[in-house]
Amino acid sequence: MNAAGGSLKGKVALVAGATRGAGRQIAVQLGAAGATVYCTGRTTRRQASEMGRPETIEETAELVTAAGGVGIAIGADHLQPEQVRAVVARIDAEQQRLDVLVNDIWGAESLFSWDKRLWEDDLDVGLHILRLAVDTHIITSHAALPLLVREPGGLVVEVTDGTAEYNASRYRVSFFYDLAKASVLRMAFALAEELKSAGGTAVSLTPGFLRSEMMLEHFGVTEATWRDGAAKDPHFAVSETPVYIGRAVAALAADPDKARWNGASLSSGGLAREYGFTDADGSRPDWWGYEAGGMKDPERYR
Repeated sequence: MNAAGGSLKGKVALVAGATRGAGRQIAVQLGAAGATVYCTGRTTRRQASEMGRPETIEETAELVTAAGGVGIAIGADHLQPEQVRAVVARIDAEQQRLDVLVNDIWGAESLFSWDKRLWEDDLDVGLHILRLAVDTHIITSHAALPLLVREPGGLVVEVTDGTAEYNASRYRVSFFYDLAKASVLRMAFALAEELKSAGGTAVSLTPGFLRSEMMLEHFGVTEATWRDGAAKDPHFAVSETPVYIGRAVAALAADPDKARWNGASLSSGGLAREYGFTDADGSRPDWWGYEAGGMKDPERYR
């Protein structure tokens, strides 16, 4: 069934880690489908996080509302259980329901090493990466799932990097990065088993080569000039905007038969084929197909 464009009017979502990148556009696209979206993160207009980035959760909430939904920003550190429980208590008090939980918390882009082996790396930094990637998701699910399972049909999306098939056969960047992303994949699989009896669905979802705010800056381009980045890295030609994964989550959430995906490892490009949505420019990038095809002829995979 093609659920792209389905209405989420009356539905309530919590996007944990909605400050920027994939999380921001997941929140916006859920809002565009009519949902009320609680946007959480550490960076607010009053307080910056260790990321040192300018994007704020208030901006994300405003974008959600402008897209047609209701955006509500709540500053929260998802490593602090009491703060997460307070978020969920507020959602319960204001909405009495939770239909979609998106665990997109990460915040370790500037922490992991590209060229150090485990025994050469900083142990404290590595363990902090795992806390940011794994503990935050567990803490959030532990607090939010009692509200989500109050009614059948709830959806949990664990956002990661890489599909289960891809990550099972390849080393990903560094010991800590590899373990972090593989852990999130397994987390979705385990949650799927536990949610079955409550009528819920859990999936893992990966974007492809994501043109986040940080990635655009890394390549020295803007969204308007992003193709210039392919001069530095030809693979950038198969990159995608955060809108793409946002539309993937919105399509999943609106699908009345979403339970068929329970426990699955999904990608934005794969769901685009299934549901019929496109990226912001009307294209359908397929990064994981490009990887499987030997990373040749980028334009074939847009």
